Amino acid sequence: MSNSVQPIGVFDSGLGGISVLREIHRLLPQEALIYIADSGHAPYGSKSTAYITQRCLQLSEFLLEQGAKMLVVACNTATAHAIDTMRERLNVPVIGIEPAVKPAARLTRTGVIGVLATQQTVKSQRLQRLIDVYASGVKVVAQGCPGLVEHVEQGDFASAELKALLLEYTQPLLDQGSDVLVLGCTHYPFLAQTLRDIIGCDITILETSNAVAKHVLRLLEQHQLKSSNEQQGTVNFYSSKSEPNHWQSMQLLWQHDLTKAMLPEPYLTIPLQRLAQDPQ
Repeated sequence: MSNSVQPIGVFDSGLGGISVLREIHRLLPQEALIYIADSGHAPYGSKSTAYITQRCLQLSEFLLEQGAKMLVVACNTATAHAIDTMRERLNVPVIGIEPAVKPAARLTRTGVIGVLATQQTVKSQRLQRLIDVYASGVKVVAQGCPGLVEHVEQGDFASAELKALLLEYTQPLLDQGSDVLVLGCTHYPFLAQTLRDIIGCDITILETSNAVAKHVLRLLEQHQLKSSNEQQGTVNFYSSKSEPNHWQSMQLLWQHDLTKAMLPEPYLTIPLQRLAQDPQ
């Protein structure tokens, strides 16, 4: 298969990675894309490192079988816990996503930044390394946000219950002086407007989907993998969850025609023996 027709594989623990997919499609409309919403296993933020790693390898295996020339892990939690193993084992470029700590540290005026993320991302060594390298002179307050992913998965972006959660998670960060909030999960950009309504206009909100798309472009050019197609590339969606409201939420977030299918049966669950073999 030539580079011009080989797809880029993108996956997330659920629908959040569509925020990254949209930016890649906007920047590189000629590229064929395959997206997996692993909503049947969401949220990753409550799973073990072994579980997350094996699931990422399993989804990568499916995407590589579809001819993927590059993989994009559009999930902060999966990047934090599995991307090193993926890069060791896979023979295609693998791009991850990390909270925007570096630009946040440059932008803050108060010297305090807040990070909203899943509990696993907050606890990860990868986030701590980001803080050590890029925000050593800044106070970083990381807040785990259980429940937010589930609201996005259900297509809820502005309910009273969701607003109460957002207020609960952001108020402590604001009370400590944060003037920049980093959205450290790809689901959270879909809540940005509601978040803005709660915290006002004086707080900077950062997310990294556009930066990831630009990095995809750089690596495609570096590895001579960029599509030579002149026509718009296809975008195909797969999921590990079959409920009708799940597909409706997917359509709502994508905002274009949706070509969708369930993942094949072997990729819906992780065999127990694979979990037992995975390194911690």
